Amino acid sequence: MATTQLTSAASSISAKGFTSFEGLRAVKISSFSPLKQNCLSLRSFRALVVKSATTVAPKYTSLKPLGDRVLVKIKTAEVKTTGGILLPTTAQSKPQSGEIVAVGEGRAIGKTKVDLSVKAGAKVVYSKYAGTEVEFEGTSHLILKEDDIVGTLETDDVKDMKPLNDRVLIKIAEAETKTAGGLYLSDASKEKPSIGTVIAVGPGPFDEEGKRSPLSVAAGNTVLYSKYAGNDFKGVDGSDYVALKVSDVMAILS
Repeated sequence: MATTQLTSAASSISAKGFTSFEGLRAVKISSFSPLKQNCLSLRSFRALVVKSATTVAPKYTSLKPLGDRVLVKIKTAEVKTTGGILLPTTAQSKPQSGEIVAVGEGRAIGKTKVDLSVKAGAKVVYSKYAGTEVEFEGTSHLILKEDDIVGTLETDDVKDMKPLNDRVLIKIAEAETKTAGGLYLSDASKEKPSIGTVIAVGPGPFDEEGKRSPLSVAAGNTVLYSKYAGNDFKGVDGSDYVALKVSDVMAILS
C-alpha cells in the first residue's frame, strides 16, 4: 500500500524550475518529463554537465607551480573539421596540448637538484588524463608533473614532436589489409598494429647522480611495443603515431 502511494506521488512530480549546478554556477533546467512508474523517461531531459575544474577566484593573480610541476594553458578544442564542418560539443576531442605559462623550481634526485626540461612559452603535448584542471583568469589551465609531458612541439604536426626524458615517438606500421590466405580485411577486422618505426627519442631518464642515461632504442629502429601503451596521435598526413615510455618497447626488429 505504502509502495503504491509513493510510486503514484513520484509519477506526478513536475520538475520545471529545478536548478542544477554547473561548476559553481546555478543553471536552469527547462524541463524534463514526469517520472514513469518503475522507470525514468529521459526524452526531454537535458544532461547535467558537471565541471571538474577548480576555479581560482579573481583576487588571486599569480599561480606558481611547485617542485616538478608546470602550469599549462590548454589549447582550445577544435570546433570544426578540416573540411570546415562544425563539430558538436560531444564530438570535439579533448585537447592534449597547450603552452607552458609557469614552471616549478625543479626536483631533487639524491643530493642533486635538477631543473625541469621545459620552460615557460614552450608548446607541449601531455598524457590524455594527466594533471588537475583549473580555471585561472577565465582560461582553462592544467597543473601537471613534468613526467606527464610527452614532448614539446614547435609545429602543428605530431611527427615533429621532441619526446621528453624516457619517451619515444613511433610511427605505427599500417595494418594488414589481407589475411595470410589473401582475403581482404574490413576496417573493423584489422588488428591494431603494435609494430612501428621510431621517429624520435628523448634524452633519457636521470640516474641517481642526476645524469642522463641513454635510451636503448634510436631513431630508425623498427620496434615491437606493448599493444595498449602510450598516447595515440594522428599526423597531418593521416599517419598514426604513438608516444610511449621506452619501458613499453619490448623488442627491436630487423
